Amino acid sequence: MSAGLVLVVGAAGFVGGPVVERLVRGGVGVRAVVHRGQAPAGVEGVRGDLARPESLRGVCEGVGAVLHLAARVSGSLEECRAVNEYGTAALLAEAERCGVARVVQLGTAAVYRDGMHQGAVEGELAEGPESVVSVTRLAGERLVLAAGGTVLRPHLVYGRGDRWVVPSLVELLGRLPFWVDGGRARMSMVSVDALAGALAELAVCGEAEAGVWHAGHPVPVSGRELVETVAGELGLALPAGEVDLEGALAFLAGPDGLDPVLRRRLSFLAVDHWYDSSRLWDLVSASPGRGFVEEFGRYGDWYRAQCGR
Repeated sequence: MSAGLVLVVGAAGFVGGPVVERLVRGGVGVRAVVHRGQAPAGVEGVRGDLARPESLRGVCEGVGAVLHLAARVSGSLEECRAVNEYGTAALLAEAERCGVARVVQLGTAAVYRDGMHQGAVEGELAEGPESVVSVTRLAGERLVLAAGGTVLRPHLVYGRGDRWVVPSLVELLGRLPFWVDGGRARMSMVSVDALAGALAELAVCGEAEAGVWHAGHPVPVSGRELVETVAGELGLALPAGEVDLEGALAFLAGPDGLDPVLRRRLSFLAVDHWYDSSRLWDLVSASPGRGFVEEFGRYGDWYRAQCGR
């Protein structure tokens, strides 16, 4: 078994791409499990599909660590379970068969029961996801933890490749032209490059402890800072006037009530969701980077192209 070879599942994804770049730049050998298309340049590619457990046979041969960065983020319960739970179980079984001792998974803070989260440390909050995506992702995380693996839980990840956080905010701003409670709620955010640096280091760091680790920038971002920064960079109009959370929910509700997805997005913006990530940044030498207000501009061109600005 070569300690210098890392298997990356989800190498072509939003977070996986920057992780692979970090590993390759650091001289680490990378094997990428490829579902569709080709492996990134300079990387060994092997065919595999989490939804087809038999296809994972042999992918962990000669590997020193597994970085599990793949997840299904839409679809039915059965479709999400096939990848996020059963696929994770198959990957762990293959890693065990091949004697791989280190497994690091990219999880999500969306597995916590929704509510006001203020500076929570790992183990403090109750888990209680609502969507089928988060329910099945939690099931996969628990399998990794039971196998002695490490799970990083970011809240909101932004940067090149983001198809959810900022696009969802832009959509919400188009539907809700008010500040919600003055934009005072705070949330944990982390750039994709800072997160990639931590994940890449954990793949080759022998000091990583098993368990859950929060992965956000040390300084939370207020809703006002988030909206003003994104609006300024993308040339969007700022909200005018103010409503409380109940007023915002009522404004957004349609004849059949409020879409649960939209409710969840509003909760992220209008209710505190920030987590203590000090344990992670105390462990790794990778930097969490500058705060959101200072860092967002480096991705401005990419977001403007995506949002047609």
